[in-house]
Amino acid sequence: MKEVKSPKKPLIYYYVIVLLIIVLFNLLITPLLSRGQVAEVDYGTFMDMIDEGDIGVVQIEDTQILFTNKAEDTVYTTGPMDDPTLTERLHDAGAKFARVVEEPMSPIWSFLLSFVLPILIFVGLGQYMSKKLIEQAGGKNSLSFGMGKSSAKVYVQSTKGIRFADVAGEDEAKESLAEIVDYLHNPQKYSEAGASMPKGILLVGPPGTGKTMLAKAVAGEANVPFFSISGSEFVEMFVGMGASKVRDLFRQAKEKAPCIVFIDEIDAIGQKRNSGVNGGNDEREQTLNQLLTEMDGFEENTGVMILAATNRPESLDPALTRPGRFDRRVPVELPDLQGREAILRVHAKKIKVADDVDFHTIARMAAGASGAELANIINEAALRAVRDGRVIVNEADLEESIEVVIAGYQKKNAVLSDREKRVVAYHEIGHALVAALQNNSAPVQKITIIPRTSGALGYTMQVETGDKYLMSREELENKIATYTGGRAAEEVAFGSVTTGASNDIEQATKIARAMISRYGMSDEFDMVAMETVQNQYLGGDASLTCSPDTQKEIDRKVVELVRAQHEKAKKLLEDNRKKLDELAEFLYEKETITGEEFMAILTGGERK
Repeated sequence: MKEVKSPKKPLIYYYVIVLLIIVLFNLLITPLLSRGQVAEVDYGTFMDMIDEGDIGVVQIEDTQILFTNKAEDTVYTTGPMDDPTLTERLHDAGAKFARVVEEPMSPIWSFLLSFVLPILIFVGLGQYMSKKLIEQAGGKNSLSFGMGKSSAKVYVQSTKGIRFADVAGEDEAKESLAEIVDYLHNPQKYSEAGASMPKGILLVGPPGTGKTMLAKAVAGEANVPFFSISGSEFVEMFVGMGASKVRDLFRQAKEKAPCIVFIDEIDAIGQKRNSGVNGGNDEREQTLNQLLTEMDGFEENTGVMILAATNRPESLDPALTRPGRFDRRVPVELPDLQGREAILRVHAKKIKVADDVDFHTIARMAAGASGAELANIINEAALRAVRDGRVIVNEADLEESIEVVIAGYQKKNAVLSDREKRVVAYHEIGHALVAALQNNSAPVQKITIIPRTSGALGYTMQVETGDKYLMSREELENKIATYTGGRAAEEVAFGSVTTGASNDIEQATKIARAMISRYGMSDEFDMVAMETVQNQYLGGDASLTCSPDTQKEIDRKVVELVRAQHEKAKKLLEDNRKKLDELAEFLYEKETITGEEFMAILTGGERK
């Protein structure tokens, strides 16, 4: 999409134009018009007129000679020459030596030039400047200096416009939006059937899933003008400015119909109105009211389609999401395994990739990644190849880039003591060994004890063979046990604990609390929800909705659940102490081992 920008000239530009016009008028036009009827002749003609006695009045100067004919009705000028006998011959021809009076300008011309014309120039330029300033300020209804003018960027279709083929992993969303494209191409097909398309379409989903790209793809497929603006751009310091911007935006949209208006982060102005602190009369609510009015004011089948995107659909005002306004909600969720693979292939077209790269494996390793994160993984892989002096990206580059996105870059200057390195080795092997000794756990892909910039001294990567949408109680308990495996290994091997399990503790506690308060996986509370989740697309902040006594009971159950899984992990490691020591020693020596090497030692195979 190519942005259409209107040229903006500062006010000084117009002042300079006025000054130049006045200067040129005074220097060129006025002298020409104010001069009398003076004819310029050569010196030969002057001599011929002397010989013929056709000379009236003569005025000799250093730079010119002014003279008239005998009748004194025409004034002539010529250049002087070195002629000592000139005065004598003029006297003989009957010439009179006096000052030549040029023909005065007509009083009417003098009045027009000196008074009327400057006024007309200033009035005309003033009107032009005033018109330009009003246009820049948002029209006649604007309050002040452009604050009421919509700052929406206008795009037109270009040869490199985004199409649906450029957006992968969101097949359901593209299918829903394809109707919009078809409507913009063939509106009569729908009008004949008596069907009316939704006035507004709301794209909801986590950050980075491609909501904005989908909106641009709709405009690219429809080949219509595309207005793009962020919800925060409507909010101004002065009351009424946001509403004025909304009016200006929809006015422009009506002029360029059929077109698409895209409002990103609409929750900035579309929040529920009962949350206002100023009695429901603040600037944000006025902007929202104007938006509601404009959307209701659209006539059917005008060819103006409103798209909006948000990460917080639950915070929007019900009047905004009702049928007749944003009456279609299109979820844009995190891509599944197949979607991640498709996204990786789309972005990989922009770089040079080796033929043996297995994008399916890379997609499995990047579980839970959004489209933006997958694009970043591809870019990080290309940067790693360039750092190594290559132009072809291989699979190792992609795997390393996933680790960079997950845990950060390797801290090459971080030097651990021998004991710290051994503790980290046992810690990570504890995670991997507990996971491998349990059923329904994800296979171990990689184990490393190389410190990362995220603060992690090491990590264990587990990769699911496919996407999982449901998890049983046993799977969640195993997951908690895996998180506690690192601490358990430290206790078994050294008889002490370190601070390295801080993140493991947080994750285990989070899962345990969700099992009891949200998933109904406790006998005491059964299927009673004790917790509500807000902002599900922005981390999912949870808040308890129960009495203080119940909260105490929930805390007790969480502690019991985590303790039970911690004891289970310790028991598994104690029963397999020999494998724990062998694997930890191998990791201590190699610093990084693969899942295949880990399983080979665990099952009694040969080391690589």
